[in-house]
Amino acid sequence: MRTVLGLSAYYHDAAAALLVDGRVVAAAQEERFSRIKHDAAFPAQAVAWCLKEAVLRVEDLDLVAYYEKPLLKLDRLLETYLATAPMSWRSFLRSMPLWLKKKAHIGRELARAVGPGYTRRFVFPEHHLAHASSAFLPSPFEEAAILTLDGVGEWATASVGHGKGSEVRLLEELRFPHSLGLLYSAFTVLAGFEVNDGEYKLMGLAPYGTPRFKDLILERLIDLKPDGSFRLDMQWFGYAGGLTTTTPRLHRLLGCAPRRADEPLTALHMDLAASIQAVTEEVMLRAARHALARTGLKRLCLAGGVALNCVGNGRILREAGVEDLWIQPAAGDAGGALGAALWTWHGLLGKPRVVEAGDAQRGSRLGPRFTSQEARAVLDAAGASYEHLPDEAARSAHIAALLEEGKVVGWFEGAMEYGPRALGGRSILADPRRPEMQSRVNQMVKFRESFRPFAPAVLAEKAEAWFGLGGQASPYMLLVAPVAQAQRLAPADPGQALTGLERLRARRSTIPAVTHVDCSARVQTVDRERSPRFHALLSAFEAKTGCPVLVNTSFNVKDEPIVATPQDAWRTYLATGIDVLVLEDCVVTAKPAGTQAPAAIARAKTRDVLEGAPEASTHAAPTARALAIFVATPLLVSAGLAALVRWRTGASVLPLVLLAVGALGSLGLLLAPGLRRPAHDRWMRVVLPVGRALTAVLLGLVYLVSVTPVGLLMRLVGRDPLARRLDRTAPTYWQARTRASDVEDAFRAS
Repeated sequence: MRTVLGLSAYYHDAAAALLVDGRVVAAAQEERFSRIKHDAAFPAQAVAWCLKEAVLRVEDLDLVAYYEKPLLKLDRLLETYLATAPMSWRSFLRSMPLWLKKKAHIGRELARAVGPGYTRRFVFPEHHLAHASSAFLPSPFEEAAILTLDGVGEWATASVGHGKGSEVRLLEELRFPHSLGLLYSAFTVLAGFEVNDGEYKLMGLAPYGTPRFKDLILERLIDLKPDGSFRLDMQWFGYAGGLTTTTPRLHRLLGCAPRRADEPLTALHMDLAASIQAVTEEVMLRAARHALARTGLKRLCLAGGVALNCVGNGRILREAGVEDLWIQPAAGDAGGALGAALWTWHGLLGKPRVVEAGDAQRGSRLGPRFTSQEARAVLDAAGASYEHLPDEAARSAHIAALLEEGKVVGWFEGAMEYGPRALGGRSILADPRRPEMQSRVNQMVKFRESFRPFAPAVLAEKAEAWFGLGGQASPYMLLVAPVAQAQRLAPADPGQALTGLERLRARRSTIPAVTHVDCSARVQTVDRERSPRFHALLSAFEAKTGCPVLVNTSFNVKDEPIVATPQDAWRTYLATGIDVLVLEDCVVTAKPAGTQAPAAIARAKTRDVLEGAPEASTHAAPTARALAIFVATPLLVSAGLAALVRWRTGASVLPLVLLAVGALGSLGLLLAPGLRRPAHDRWMRVVLPVGRALTAVLLGLVYLVSVTPVGLLMRLVGRDPLARRLDRTAPTYWQARTRASDVEDAFRAS
């Protein structure tokens, strides 16, 4: 038995994925355990769960793979600071301390985090190689073109590749700062949403607007070639060397400064969203056509954060000329952990690949699962009243009847999903035929913006009658398709008290709660092989109503990760307007007396992965070594002061007093273990700000006397490592990949 652990960490969406003899046995994001959305910390709890699931220890791991080359990323940062000096000083002072302390010593940090039981080397595939591997190697294709698009990895922001058998080769790339992901993020900021979290909100907002800025963006902000390659005019953007994504110059051009969170969304924000969405779709479509032409293939695999733009994916499916399309369900950085592990197994170790009929990701249901006994134990401990319905047919019929009555159901069954989408394991379900469900679930359950659309889950065998997918399966909710013409134009019930938007939806579709304002929907096709219990529920709902579709949205509230455990599900049920909770084969239809819902959810910020109990503190405990040094600190400091006083004054009594005081302090900490941690915490509150201030001063001097003059000299001689100059006469901006891919390179972090 051979094992490979893949990791992503230290930026956003940290995750772990475990292969045993090449098979994916477990994968999960750290946020689901820590309860910190997009958690970037080392995925210690996700790793612990993966090992527990496979009944392994750290000592059993053959290789650990990290999803990028951190020192190559540092090279890009330093080149960027030189190219943008002196304007990049704030970004330099903000980022360098973390790099000097942790990221530049990635081997040491990973060894410490994984644990002393792992004594082998670490593998470092490039970021886009990890993305490309996550796209092709689990796919159902023997050979395919690969396209990756994201914000930025080390230098690459997009790549075209070729996958065949167990081999993944990157052929061409675009390089920072020219990034489709970062361009989209700039408009995310303008609309008032957060980078790396609000891009999908911008996509949902786009159909409400008119793309009146599209031509302006293409004329002034981006030089887009017919093959999908491009460069951005960096005078409009601040992310290369600054702390802001946009610039006042861009605000003046578009007539819009970034919206504050307390300001309303206006028609201008909707038009900006529609415009950048239209440009993004055009780039994706052209790049996909180029990937197919470059490889001479008709099958395409997608990954990278931009591949979560399911509207663009839908256009690729319909217009790029693909025969088949497969998109990594965890397309963002979380999926890099899986890609790193798969590339290590197939690319580095040379293991053969067996293509599976559907795909090798098992419905992306790769996270923790819980037994009926565990679910009942949680409900019993909470004093909940519930029905235990072990018969699946009876349970499905019962829940289908509740959905038909207009109940909102929290659905928790089987393994947790890997990736950002709820696929029927941790879902909130509702009747899509009721137009009021869209606003009700958004406002009373999810506590989020009312414009946000919901996805339909549909029986795979009935999908074509309801959505224009062209025969393509969409098991991972990554394709937007038009609602079928036969399901449109149903009259609204004049007796229903609907808002104007709800009434508009009701006029447009028989399933208004999942039909967006442009008559499209982000579709999940549910098949019996991947999701047998969810398929059984949809079948039962169709038997009752004639509709094989349900509203499916993630089981969480705004700013919370998707629930991972029965405890999470119970807490969310109590704190929201969810009517029914299904925990495995237990059905709760009434909340305990005195429950006030909806209410602010009680958040457990950290939790032990194996037990599910909140930790006492969210702060990392000092190590035994750190406490030992702290115990000796009073004596060492007093000895230094005593020596200084003796040298400067020649006194003999005062140095002895200082030594005695220091010795008593160290002795007290040694004899009173209970005082060490509180005293250490208070000491760190004092010294950390002082240390940060000294670090800022020193780094400021380095920037002033070194980075700035070197950067200005580079500019004087015409050197531009960021290649910011636009060449509108050039046929392409794609650059051929020249980096070697020998075995030793895989073990280098640079």
